[in-house]
Amino acid sequence: MRHFDAEATRAALPFTALIEALRQMFIEGCEVPQRHQHQLGQDLTLLIMPAWQLGALLGIKTVSIAPGNAVRGLPGLFSSYTLFDASTGQPLAMMDGNEITSRRTAAASALAASRLADPASRHLLVVGSGRVASLLPEAYRAALPGIGQVSVWARRPEAAQPLVEQWRGIGIEANAVPELADACRQADIVTCATLAREPLIRAEWLKPGSHLDLIGGFTPQMREAHASCFVNAELWVDTDEALRKSGDLLQPLTEGLITPACIRGDLAKLCRLAPGAAHQPGQRSIFKSVGTGLEDLAAARLVYAS
Repeated sequence: MRHFDAEATRAALPFTALIEALRQMFIEGCEVPQRHQHQLGQDLTLLIMPAWQLGALLGIKTVSIAPGNAVRGLPGLFSSYTLFDASTGQPLAMMDGNEITSRRTAAASALAASRLADPASRHLLVVGSGRVASLLPEAYRAALPGIGQVSVWARRPEAAQPLVEQWRGIGIEANAVPELADACRQADIVTCATLAREPLIRAEWLKPGSHLDLIGGFTPQMREAHASCFVNAELWVDTDEALRKSGDLLQPLTEGLITPACIRGDLAKLCRLAPGAAHQPGQRSIFKSVGTGLEDLAAARLVYAS
């Protein structure tokens, strides 16, 4: 059985290769049952997330969430990924689940944007300052090489500057912005990776023809965009699970501002289109993701092949 620590897992997932691996897996498809959730007392939640392709590979991601770890000086989340032979059940590899999750999340957004955003997009605005947010410029530039300027807004301004320095260190023209509304008005692409429970982005801030990427609202209680953002926008999701999980979608659906029929399709459909094919000049687009075990399996397959 092979072991890939965080550094080895990260090294095996460069964004150009990972984006292509996701595209291939969305076209091939795989089995992704509903995740299992178990509460261990008051302080620990366990998630078990399997996915497989019959006759090929089976992957299981195990996630433990312990919010009280902060007082212990430990991260609040630990994740591991185990890969098996889907015919024999033989364990093949153990991988760092945090690296797989964060990198495949950023890559999926970049993959969708490569189909939905204006191919001439140059200015990317990152909203958020966490692990996934830190990866988004590199992922987006792998999918849309024309991006030359990156701005970042964070609720705590002091959290934005380390990201700016990190990105400048790898040759990205980056800056922190104090006003979210003004930053949105200037950006070709706005990508949000936050834990917001109240909407941050408003429709009137977004340029005609811009692309809005919503990563963070993965529960019904979480929202990153005002319901008005979804009106008269080209709306796509990663999977239909977004209709059940995402507060960003549930709110405008409840208010009758949109219906399920407003959703143009999912990431599997986008992957069958050429880059830029789904972009309509002057028309805003939105990609709403909640994550899927298919992406984890695609990333793990890439790591195992390295």
